[in-house]
Amino acid sequence: MGKPALLKTLDLDPNLGRFTKTHSPTTIVIGRIMAEQVDLTADPIPLARQMAEQLLQHALEPTRFEFYDAWEGYNEPVADTVDKMKRLADLEAERTRLLGEQGVRSVVGNFGAGHPPLELWEHFKPALEAVRQYKGFLGLHEYSAPIMQWGFGKLQSTPGSDEGDEGWLTLRYRKVYRYHLKPMGYGDLPLLITECGVDGTVRPRPGPPEAKGWRDFELYWHSNGLRDDMPGVYMDQLIWYDSELQKDDYVKGAAVFVAGGSEEWESYDILGRTIELLTQYLSVHPPKSAQ
Repeated sequence: MGKPALLKTLDLDPNLGRFTKTHSPTTIVIGRIMAEQVDLTADPIPLARQMAEQLLQHALEPTRFEFYDAWEGYNEPVADTVDKMKRLADLEAERTRLLGEQGVRSVVGNFGAGHPPLELWEHFKPALEAVRQYKGFLGLHEYSAPIMQWGFGKLQSTPGSDEGDEGWLTLRYRKVYRYHLKPMGYGDLPLLITECGVDGTVRPRPGPPEAKGWRDFELYWHSNGLRDDMPGVYMDQLIWYDSELQKDDYVKGAAVFVAGGSEEWESYDILGRTIELLTQYLSVHPPKSAQ
């Protein structure tokens, strides 16, 4: 049986956490609740308290408290100005404090792929400090398309560009840590890639404009010379990504989106042969924490 480093879930059945930890004690289990997009023009402290109250209703249930490792707040906040980033930092710091005082850890940030603008990270310091104090995690989403490597190294929209071992979408976290968090003194903060995979809504990119999840790129991949085994082709990309993540000790896990999602996310779903390949891979290449 494969033992992933990270499992993120919106299915808050307490027994899911119990089952996961029973079969894979080293897997980090993260919970998230559904919430509207956060308004970063509003006072952040009441928003933080409201979110913390909602989270604690779930997180303090005895079974979840025992088997869930940490909880996210708002999903993919759009902090694209200095003022919004400062408000989000205060919100996440307060949320992390409120949960932390109850013995519950937090995952802060959970920014969408390609966000936030790199120059804004210096204004997120209060949240980073709270994560350190209460032993939480920084969370980022990393997607690209038409393949996960797009925007990494030499695979750039601008001919002749080369980002080396970094990327603007996948492996963007290396820019964040090397040029922003490390100079601020947070270069060892534990990182979770709380969503990753192929996502055609991340632009600009090549490929069919209407494509969303990896399944929508099947004909495009095949027409560009990739072998006629789409789950295998996607698995190759996930293996590449995992091999890169393993090079950075502060990365504690990554969650592929999605397994068993609703009809809206059908083109992203890895259930079927892809998850069989992933399970086989993990059984042979266990995460560092499980070795």
